[in-house]
Amino acid sequence: MPIYKVYLDMTEVIVSLKPYTLGKYNAMFPIVFVEARNPDDACFKAVYNLVKLLLAQDDSVKTRLLCRQIRRKVKIMKAKCQ
Repeated sequence: MPIYKVYLDMTEVIVSLKPYTLGKYNAMFPIVFVEARNPDDACFKAVYNLVKLLLAQDDSVKTRLLCRQIRRKVKIMKAKCQ
C-alpha cells in the first residue's frame, strides 16, 4: 500500500486539545503520514488515529464528546501520495 501525506487543519479544535499529549498532531496544521489504499482511506485513517490517540489517554464521556467534534471540525486540506 502507498504512503500518503495528509495535511490537516485543526484550528477549530486545537484549544480543546491542550490537556492531551498529541505527538505528531501537536500543531494547528499538522502533516501526517498514513499507509492507505486510496486518498479517502488516508484521510479517514489520519483523523481516526487522532481520535484513537485521545481515547487511549482518557476514556471519559468528555473525551468521547470531544472526539465527535473532532470528526466534524478537523478539515483535510490535502492528501497526496508520496
